[in-house]
Amino acid sequence: MSDLERWHAGNEAHLSASLSWLRLRFTILIQATEEAGTGVLGAAPSAETAKAPWWRFESGKASRNSVGPAFLKENPDQLQTRVTQANQAAVDAAQSMDPPPALPMLARRFGLSNFEQQVLLLCAAMELDPLAASLCAHAHGDPSKAHPTFALAMSLFENPAWDALSPERPLRYWKLLEIHQPGALPLTASPLRLDERILNLLKGLSHLDDRLALYLEPMDADPEALPTSHQVSADRILHLLRPSAQLPVVQLPGPHGPSKLQVATQVASALGLQLYRLPAELIPAQPGDLETFLRLWQRELRLLPVGMYVDASGTSTPALQTFLNRCGGLCFLDTRESLHLPGSAVADIAKPTHAEQQAAWAQALGDHAGESPALLGGQFRLGLQDIRGIATNALADPSGDPHRKLWEACLQASRPQMDALAQRLNPLATWDDLVLPDHEMGLLRQIAGQVSNRMAVFEEGGFGERMNRGFGISALFAGESGTGKTMAAEVIANALRMNLYRIDLSAVVSKYIGETEKNLRLLFDAAEDGGAILFFDEADALFGKRSEVKDSHDRYANIEINYLLQRMEAFQGLAILATNMKASLDSAFMRRLRFVVNFPYPGAAERRQMWEKVFPPKTQTEGLDFHRLARLNVAGGNIHTIALNAAFLAASAKVPVSMEHVLEAARAEFKKLDRPLNETDFRVPTLIKGTA
Repeated sequence: MSDLERWHAGNEAHLSASLSWLRLRFTILIQATEEAGTGVLGAAPSAETAKAPWWRFESGKASRNSVGPAFLKENPDQLQTRVTQANQAAVDAAQSMDPPPALPMLARRFGLSNFEQQVLLLCAAMELDPLAASLCAHAHGDPSKAHPTFALAMSLFENPAWDALSPERPLRYWKLLEIHQPGALPLTASPLRLDERILNLLKGLSHLDDRLALYLEPMDADPEALPTSHQVSADRILHLLRPSAQLPVVQLPGPHGPSKLQVATQVASALGLQLYRLPAELIPAQPGDLETFLRLWQRELRLLPVGMYVDASGTSTPALQTFLNRCGGLCFLDTRESLHLPGSAVADIAKPTHAEQQAAWAQALGDHAGESPALLGGQFRLGLQDIRGIATNALADPSGDPHRKLWEACLQASRPQMDALAQRLNPLATWDDLVLPDHEMGLLRQIAGQVSNRMAVFEEGGFGERMNRGFGISALFAGESGTGKTMAAEVIANALRMNLYRIDLSAVVSKYIGETEKNLRLLFDAAEDGGAILFFDEADALFGKRSEVKDSHDRYANIEINYLLQRMEAFQGLAILATNMKASLDSAFMRRLRFVVNFPYPGAAERRQMWEKVFPPKTQTEGLDFHRLARLNVAGGNIHTIALNAAFLAASAKVPVSMEHVLEAARAEFKKLDRPLNETDFRVPTLIKGTA
């Protein structure tokens, strides 16, 4: 027999002896009430009572020949002997067990007096003893009162204590029992019912309260060893907690929840605790509901080795502060930024380092690793669980290029976060589609090259040991509208096989104080995790010059710009700013930009190249004079619009695209731009029909 089985057997023996003792206490009480012909409260039996099969009356008194269990008619001396024997049996069963039975353990953990412990036993008997309801009704002298009450307990047990009814005493404070007090019914006469969680505990079934299980999710420790950086954090937290008599709230600021949860679970496991995760938005907002929730959780802390992990990374509710101040026990707080909590501890936990991620990739991929660990670990910032999951799924399907599948899976892992914050662009343009002077084209290739070789320089080359910021790459694309800034960003994203996100300023900028910074923080954090390129179009609207402070609006606008300056410098990915008003940018941004690429207005030679490339190979064309089209003084974006409109004109006529269609579309584009028209430039060449 195992230790657990042995304990359950001993607990059953103790509970059985205690219930036998309770029956005998009922016998003594009922015999006394039969002699008096009244119930517990001294009232005369009702008419319904007289009809009960276990109670018959003669001359207004209960007959000693009344029908009922035989043990209700025992000799008083025999009863007293049996009471003493049953009580001794319960005591012996408790003393022979280590740990003790559930009822004495419960009494010790909640500080119950002997009378309060007996009240619990009385309420438990209603669920465990089939005769308990009849005995209660018999003792009350009323078949409708087949339930325990405080009045019954005070008559049933020796040395009753009135303060057991107090809301501050354990029975009511810890909600060990429930009181149903309808209308003006006195408290002492109100029915009592044992809490279901406590009843299960008395039977040896110890599990989390169902009312809490609706909100809490159990977190199991990862069997895999923590990476070195996380193990250092876990050891630091354990060193902080173990000497403490009262455990403080441990704040875990930072963006990566899985890493923080992994460390917290490991710490709880080392302390022998089961950790439960609670989303902050589920904390009850109403004071009464919050008080009940806290009371039930604090009760669980006395019953089970448990700890709390409050996930407030996505939101912060007014009830959060109250909950953290009173939750007690081991409590971790997952938050973006640390809160003002007196007495709390703060532990910063970042994602695994690039070297640790590469090691995790190598371990997960095994013989199929190749160059993937270095490439994936250098580009993406994923947690260990994400790495293992992606590697397992990729290896499960042997078809296709494994590295390409891993890369695409890493991109997909980051999309849910970014899609909610910015607009994803599908980059299709390639280097061949881009027409720029050699110098500017060289700068763009440098940007792509630095993104690909960051780890070779920072990790292997040692530059990372001398730097604590500036690991990211920021570039400014400046030029008039239509000169190819967006296309250049697409070309780089396509070449690097990375997601490109255009920032929607309407979703980022908020009129509420602090919300813009919060949105930007979420945006930058998500981009760092998933290897995404951030493209700030019309960047002068967000990165404009700071102004002289004349009112609160100026002050908060400057705060937003100051935050952007700091976050851009700390950003570890690629951020591209595009503007056609370069002079409007704050000079502090210019210092933090690694590249500035000027997109000049195209000359005739560049426009000819654009015209030669603008029509896809599948588009049928006929007789296009690219030399003449290059004389149209428009930018690349306008050339694309003209070509697209010309293709629609040709499609409507069901003929190939010709100069007639292109010049007609060009005329409309010039009118749209309010540009002066020289009709000779738009005159369709004279063609002799029927000739080549």
